[in-house]
Amino acid sequence: MDLSKILVVSGKPDIYELVSQTKNGAIVESLADKKRIPVFKSDRISSLNEISIFTTDKEKPLTEVMQDIFRKEEGKNIEFDIRKAANADLFAYFKEVLPNYDTEHVHASDVKKVLLWYNLLNNNGMVDLKQPEDEKTEEGAEEKKEA
Repeated sequence: MDLSKILVVSGKPDIYELVSQTKNGAIVESLADKKRIPVFKSDRISSLNEISIFTTDKEKPLTEVMQDIFRKEEGKNIEFDIRKAANADLFAYFKEVLPNYDTEHVHASDVKKVLLWYNLLNNNGMVDLKQPEDEKTEEGAEEKKEA
């Protein structure tokens, strides 16, 4: 699962897919409503590949957390209403997925974002159990077939 082109833009509610780069920034498309917007170099932009969750021993990359949720949900979306869920319910669910998350540094808003992002990514077919090395191997095999 490669989330390097999936972006979070500070101050914007959705997650976005990079469509193209421009001289002063980029054009991104919302995964929620497919609307395209420009983002600029002055905006705080992070790739989901760069985000990790604090645990008691080390940070766990968001990609791995998404894969853990995918396994737990057997490839389906999370069924309960994440936006209306009580904090205790969010934390209980997250503890099933990531038992050693750092309770002092991971807040309910963080858990809610991760779970909402998972559903968005899953709806768009972007969550899978492939490791980045597997994807590179597949791309290389496809290029050999084309040649």
